[in-house]
Amino acid sequence: MTAPPTCRPLGPLDLELAAALHAEAFAELNERGWTWQELADLAVGPGVFGLIAMTDTRKPVGFALCRVAADEAELLTLAVSQSCRRQGAGRALLKAVIDLVRARGANHLFLEVGADNPKAQALYQQAGFAAVGRRPGYYPRTKGPPADAIVMRLALG
Repeated sequence: MTAPPTCRPLGPLDLELAAALHAEAFAELNERGWTWQELADLAVGPGVFGLIAMTDTRKPVGFALCRVAADEAELLTLAVSQSCRRQGAGRALLKAVIDLVRARGANHLFLEVGADNPKAQALYQQAGFAAVGRRPGYYPRTKGPPADAIVMRLALG
């Protein structure tokens, strides 16, 4: 990428691409990627929206799926292609999610991140998220024991 990625709404025709991005992004953690059907089932839920990050050449490099309910929001997933990491896609997606959930009236944004995913934890901490809990054995792994989830929260007010 030569220019920072831009984000646009994730549409129904993007779900197969999103599933492929999810599988690739989480493969290094031995985590099964979400299927097209799982993403589709989530995407039609109340308050759910998604974003896709594109390079200046219109190549999709990542996506995020989020849900807003009342005055709280949850980042359901954020995935960036391994070959495009450390080029601003994750930051761009996270910033766009934060801006959108704030505009939709959320006071807090929650997420869960694997305790075995320090790079993602650092991204969230840099954005102002703080750890508020832990879910033991939350993320099943295709190899090895399940990983704990760290619950993080960002105050938007």
